[in-house]
Amino acid sequence: MATIIDLQAGTAFVGGGGEGHATPELLLLKYANRHGLIAGATGTGKTVTLQTLAESFSLAGVPVFMADVKGDLAGIARAGSTEASTNEPFQKRAAQIGVSLDYQAFPVTFWDIWGEKGHPVRTTPAEMGPLLLSRLMGLTDVQEGVMNIAFRVADEQGLALLDLKDLQSMLLWVGQNAKDLSLKYGNVSTASVGAIQRALMVLENEGGNLLFGEPALELTDMIRLDASGKGMVNILSAEKLMNAPRLYATFLLWLMSELFEQLPEVGDPDKPRIAFFFDEAHLLFNDAPPALVEKIEQVARLIRSKGVSLWFITQNPADLPDSVLGQLGNRVQHALRAFTAKDQKALRLAAQNYRPNPAFDIAEAIQSVGTGEAVTSLLELKGVPGMAERTLIRPPLSQLGPITDAERTAITAQSPMGLKYDKTVDRESAFELLAARTEAAAKETAAKETAGVQQKAGDDDLFSMDAPKSRGRRYNPDLQIPRQERAQPSARRSSSDSIAVTFGKSLARQLGTKSGQALVRGVLGSLFRGR
Repeated sequence: MATIIDLQAGTAFVGGGGEGHATPELLLLKYANRHGLIAGATGTGKTVTLQTLAESFSLAGVPVFMADVKGDLAGIARAGSTEASTNEPFQKRAAQIGVSLDYQAFPVTFWDIWGEKGHPVRTTPAEMGPLLLSRLMGLTDVQEGVMNIAFRVADEQGLALLDLKDLQSMLLWVGQNAKDLSLKYGNVSTASVGAIQRALMVLENEGGNLLFGEPALELTDMIRLDASGKGMVNILSAEKLMNAPRLYATFLLWLMSELFEQLPEVGDPDKPRIAFFFDEAHLLFNDAPPALVEKIEQVARLIRSKGVSLWFITQNPADLPDSVLGQLGNRVQHALRAFTAKDQKALRLAAQNYRPNPAFDIAEAIQSVGTGEAVTSLLELKGVPGMAERTLIRPPLSQLGPITDAERTAITAQSPMGLKYDKTVDRESAFELLAARTEAAAKETAAKETAGVQQKAGDDDLFSMDAPKSRGRRYNPDLQIPRQERAQPSARRSSSDSIAVTFGKSLARQLGTKSGQALVRGVLGSLFRGR
């Protein structure tokens, strides 16, 4: 049996001798960016493994991001307890694997979309992009096409989409100018625009108005070290967020895409730039269209060269698509329970993901390992998958379990991130610019109507002076055109100069002058920051 214990140079996991077994089980930091999997049934110790891994990465100077879906990961901000009543099981495990526990706290920054249990986390519709937004709102392919048109026109016309009201205003404008836009981009159905607006209203009611806005999160504020050289542990409060699983999954996908788009290529670094943990990873792929799964797999494959270590935490490896599972070189498999024929089949499939060990049957081991124990396979030198081992998990050095609200508030108050993110900023963007255009167009229309009334009054005065009459009609003595017929084109012009047509003409002019100036979007549709 191998043991996962403490950190040594060049590794995030270290195995040591225990009960006569001296085979170490190491996670080499150089290969940590080949990604990893933590799987197992509820109550088998996945959370402890996650916390132990986060500690090891932090001690190695690697920042960490993880979502706290149960509220019990916040204890990493406090040193573990030395009281005998709570510490006795950990001391027994430490003695069993031959290590001493150096209890310590780790630097933590708390984040929360709602801003209740941490600093607010915001992004903008422009940065999230039409693909992820469409998935977030459950749009159809046709509605997603209309969303793409709205983003394309906003990019070309320099209309920044920074919050929900910007996007709602942009979609309203698209609906008003559907005929003009259809000529250039394809059919724009006002029914589709209405369906998107309803979905946005639902998203707003779920808290989307808090997610979208400025200042938007900058990833450099997560990739930080403290004064002692430990990597910052970023914890997203997800207890409330889990009530909106689609919002949770989309937000994590956006973070992953931002890491992919923003970080420079670093090749094969000695250690990752950041370790990123996806808890409840099956939510990323529930009801996800094949095109999105393909893009996630593409990002997981390519983000390795950006120095990002991705870890997926789920109950069963079968929760992940094979294309994504194949990218995860480091694996920690806690116990799976096989109570039904379907469970037994899943157990056999999970066992096939590991390099066989002649010393034991992997499927049987996965079913029989106890709490705090796992079957592991970690990459060895040259990236070769290691042989499966039954492994004991080193107890965490920090507090296991939640902290009090007062402790969380004190930690958040001391964080420098509060000065940057706690206060919302509302810059001039699409909402304000479109409102200004509407006001200008309304004034122009009113001016034309006023001029038409004045012209009509002048014509009435002109034709009231000794003009010949026939069958009750007034005639122009020069053109001999009935006055009523002559006035109709002017009336048509006045009615056609509505706000929608004015915007249509403005659109045509601006599209002509902004050719080739569309902003660049990334693999998941997010806007390249700084362009």
